[in-house]
Amino acid sequence: MDRSTDVLVIGSGIAGLTFALKLAPRARVLLVTKKERADSSTNYARGGIASVLGDDDRFELHIQDTLVAGAGLCHPRAVEVLVTEGPARVYELIEWGAQFDRDPGAQLSLGREGGHSRRRIAHAGDHTGHEIETALLAAVEAEPNIEVLEDHLALDLLVTPDPAGRPVCTGALVLDHRVGETSVVRARFTMLASGGCGQVYRHTTNPDIATGDGIAMAYRAGARIANMEFIQFHPTALFPTEDPAFLMTEALRGEGAELRTLDGRAFMPEYHPLGSLAPRDVVARAIDHEIKERGETHVILDVSRIAGEKLESHFPAAVEACRDRGFEPAEGIPVVPAAHYVCGGVLTDSMGHTSLAGLYATGEVACSGVHGANRLASNSLLEAVVFADRAARLVSYRLQTDAAYVAPPLRRELPKPGPEDPGLPGIAARRAELRGLMWDLVGIVRSDERLERAEADVARLAAAEAVRWLSTRWTADGAELRNLLQVAELIVRCARLRRESRGLHYTLDHPHRDNERFLRDTVISRAGGLPW
Repeated sequence: MDRSTDVLVIGSGIAGLTFALKLAPRARVLLVTKKERADSSTNYARGGIASVLGDDDRFELHIQDTLVAGAGLCHPRAVEVLVTEGPARVYELIEWGAQFDRDPGAQLSLGREGGHSRRRIAHAGDHTGHEIETALLAAVEAEPNIEVLEDHLALDLLVTPDPAGRPVCTGALVLDHRVGETSVVRARFTMLASGGCGQVYRHTTNPDIATGDGIAMAYRAGARIANMEFIQFHPTALFPTEDPAFLMTEALRGEGAELRTLDGRAFMPEYHPLGSLAPRDVVARAIDHEIKERGETHVILDVSRIAGEKLESHFPAAVEACRDRGFEPAEGIPVVPAAHYVCGGVLTDSMGHTSLAGLYATGEVACSGVHGANRLASNSLLEAVVFADRAARLVSYRLQTDAAYVAPPLRRELPKPGPEDPGLPGIAARRAELRGLMWDLVGIVRSDERLERAEADVARLAAAEAVRWLSTRWTADGAELRNLLQVAELIVRCARLRRESRGLHYTLDHPHRDNERFLRDTVISRAGGLPW
């Protein structure tokens, strides 16, 4: 059944829920999420949320740490907004019910993570994301103006010319994948808060829903996309990895854990003055290099300095994960890097607006400019709440003052694909093949030859999948593969355009920074209209 609403929100993580809560007093909000409402990457955030909350900290220090980690590509104004507006948003989460760890004196217990010069990470044990998500969902449940549609996957954005002929996003085509029915949701404003695309890689800390849906939809609709070459690989996923990989929080290293080779050598001081607390891009490349040089499968996270009560009380999820696999963490935790976060995405301004009128984006799906070429640890949750708040303020203002264009009803029926063709190779097999080639060719270390091969392989898979998409029944699995293929193409395309090494993008053929030619974002787009 077709629907209409004031505001459509796509995604139920911290960004989408915050945005919806901010608008609920002033607008009808319809939030669609492709799984259960609590199923999001936010739930998997184990580290915490970074902000200037301690007496010994200053805005200038957090700004500088963020800029250094971003390797020259952070937008200074966006970083200033992130840092200065951050504390108010953290305390707002507390007002909504999030309970962060506190010291005996009732002050927030602040941790330190890689790249930070001060202890500024607010956390709830090592399950901070779950704590925040739980609080926000409870707040959403109490808002009568917010309707949540679970098991509804947005397939594509609706783009309609306004009276002047300019493209405007006017909602989305949505699939209820429980029954296989599609419907049109019309909205004055649409917010993309659909998370990242870690599932494009074989090893990832992201849940299976992280298939880049929002980025792919926005690109197909004509919005500008930026910096997709910068994929952050978290250095310490528990080995052997599952799907998703269990993340050993960076806070472990903040409390004194140290990375070692299998024979006990502490190798990180050889790569960076901060040792095991170096920025994530440095640590991931160092681990990758040590593993390949030594012909081993993993390295060891040595937690002996914090073994005992501190390890048990501060990191219960990590301890439980190790014991579930049959070993004690104090004996050393086997870890490897895994795809974790995309620093690029749908290009936005400081208020969350994209290049497509009527469309906003926030959270991991967006490229707001705060992360540059490498995200500083625990800035992601902060980015989500700060820019969701700013976007909500702008949309609220426009709802009251601006008669945003609402497109007329569709004059034609949407295409109705036929039954699935059993003669085509399975979706699961293609998805696995894509994830494998991206891991092998477009991973932590790249080269011109690897990227050229990846481009050809992704194009081959996309061409084959187009046959299925245009001729068979739409399914959630098929839609996710379509989006994974799209974001894979964007990652490879951006990586080939950046002929230097910077932050998370390291290529053997161009191993140095080139500030003369590449001290800028990689911005790409396509003409409006929907392909396959």
